[in-house]
Amino acid sequence: MSIATTIELISNGRAAGTTCTPDLAAPTWDFDSVPGYGPGSSMSDVIPTSAPRQGVIPDEYKNAPDDELHERIERAKATLGDRVVVLGHFYQRDEVVRHADFLGDSFQLANAALTKPDAEAIVFCGVHFMAETADILARDDQRVILPNLAAGCSMADMADIDSVEAAWAELTALYGTEPDADGRVPVIPVTYMNSAADLKAFCGRNGGIVCTSSNAATVLEWAFERGQRVLFFPDQHLGRNTAKAMGISTDRMPLWNPRLAGGGNTAAELLEAQVVLWHGFCSVHRRFTVDQIEQARREHPDVTVIVHPECPMDVVDAADVAGSTDLIRKTVAAATEPTTFAIGTEINMVNRLAAEYPQHTISCLDPVVCPCSTMYRIHPGYLAWVLEALVRGEVLNEIVVPAAVQVDAKVALERMLAAKPRPLAGQRDPGPAATAPAATGPAAADAPATTTRA
Repeated sequence: MSIATTIELISNGRAAGTTCTPDLAAPTWDFDSVPGYGPGSSMSDVIPTSAPRQGVIPDEYKNAPDDELHERIERAKATLGDRVVVLGHFYQRDEVVRHADFLGDSFQLANAALTKPDAEAIVFCGVHFMAETADILARDDQRVILPNLAAGCSMADMADIDSVEAAWAELTALYGTEPDADGRVPVIPVTYMNSAADLKAFCGRNGGIVCTSSNAATVLEWAFERGQRVLFFPDQHLGRNTAKAMGISTDRMPLWNPRLAGGGNTAAELLEAQVVLWHGFCSVHRRFTVDQIEQARREHPDVTVIVHPECPMDVVDAADVAGSTDLIRKTVAAATEPTTFAIGTEINMVNRLAAEYPQHTISCLDPVVCPCSTMYRIHPGYLAWVLEALVRGEVLNEIVVPAAVQVDAKVALERMLAAKPRPLAGQRDPGPAATAPAATGPAAADAPATTTRA
């Protein structure tokens, strides 16, 4: 049973359980005119006034039954053939994933469309920064479409270009710009994939790089070969967990608050720093706690706890395995005996793994049903709307990164793509990533992930 169906049943009192807000059961388009990240987002996640807003979509897509929407999506895809490729992130709802040509994490989807050279349009069922990345890496004649423009990312919005440039000016004034005796510059900027295109461009023109949760350790090694320190943004937890696993003391990872002079740190603390962490986080992964892990161990003493490295450090430390969505998936796939897993990542992915591997007992660490609020804004109605427009020759919701931004951002992204992911210390690597595309239709959840390009 999909998470969307579960939410509907809970809201109607026909199933046990709780959701983080009753608004999750309301039609997605009811919130398109309301500023914010959507139902289920944290109250502390204040959306920038400049964030894209989704306009009104035609009533026919709002009122159509699910079966009709799925038929229309498949008919449009069949008509378009190889001229369109649909990319679906692991955190998408099942009702969207079933139509994806490729299913994967941000690193994999940053590669996927390369295998579809005839595609004139890339429909990205993810969030805004992912579609921007696809536009940067796509050919000039390919169009990138985000079905709902309101599908943003609160973490990505926690670091903006003005704040990062101001921080960089402070840090370079303190550190200087001259390399040391080994040729390493004072500081290298590293941005997580979950960031705006202009921040990727900032890294590109300042000798930096982009990372994903899959290759963060490899990227930090790359950075330390070239720099004495790293400025890591926007996710403090991925930066801290990755650096700690590499043996860097947390005492040498000051947190940079962009609202405070020196990021809230003394000059001595910054001079001693090896990784300066931006004050950002993922609201989904911040929901997971050590108490939840302890409860899982009480209920299932033999449980294997797997969490995403966007979780806070104490949660990662208490888990058995920490790694990207792809590593989480491969860890479950590699278990040869029936195993109990408690997983700390977005609930749509956890629910899909439970359906795909029924020989295991798989549950989400957080018992409250609370999907990623922005991923959840991609509904089949929006997908049908943009695909049928393509059949008519119209391009809706196109994501276009300015050419000047693309040049520098592509430099940082190409460095990222060359950084082959590897597990962190203490993790087990269950094997190579799968390369087959996701299936279409109801069995999409059973398809392997892919690694190519978007």
